[in-house]
Amino acid sequence: MSDSPRRIDPRAPRFGAVFTSVLLLVTILLALTAGAGVGSAAFWLLLAVALLFAWSVLWPRTAPWGVLYRSLVQPRLAPPAELEDARPPRFAQGVGLLVSVVGLVLSAVGVPWGLPIAAAAAFLAAFLNAAFAFCLGCQLYLLLQRAGIVGGRVAV
Repeated sequence: MSDSPRRIDPRAPRFGAVFTSVLLLVTILLALTAGAGVGSAAFWLLLAVALLFAWSVLWPRTAPWGVLYRSLVQPRLAPPAELEDARPPRFAQGVGLLVSVVGLVLSAVGVPWGLPIAAAAAFLAAFLNAAFAFCLGCQLYLLLQRAGIVGGRVAV
C-alpha cells in the first residue's frame, strides 16, 4: 500500500463549491428575510449543507458534487495539467462542517445572528473557491501542515 496521499482533479472541489455557494447564499437570504430560528427554512437548509459537508469529509468518493463532477463534467474535459493532494480540500470541507454546525448550535440556543453569520462565513469561503480557485480551508491546512499539526511536516 502506498504512503502517498490520494490525488484528485483540482477542478472537482471548485465545481462543488459552486453548488455549496448557491445553497449558502439562499440560506443567508432566507435567514435575513424569513428568520433563522430552529425549524425555519434557513435552519433546515443549513442543516442540509452541514450534512453534505459531513458526507464529503466521511465518504468523499460518494459525495454528491464529486460524483456529479466525475460522471457528467470530467469526461467532457481534457485531463488536468496536474493532480492535487486530496487532504487540503477534505480538510476545507471539515472546516465548512464546523462553521455550519456552529451556526446551527447558535441558532438552537437563540443567538439571532449566529446562523446568518456562520452561513455568510461559509459562503465567503465557498465563493472564493468557486469564483477564484482560492480555497481558504486548503490554505489553513497548509499552514497547519507547515506547523506540523496536520499531515506531517513538509519542506518549506
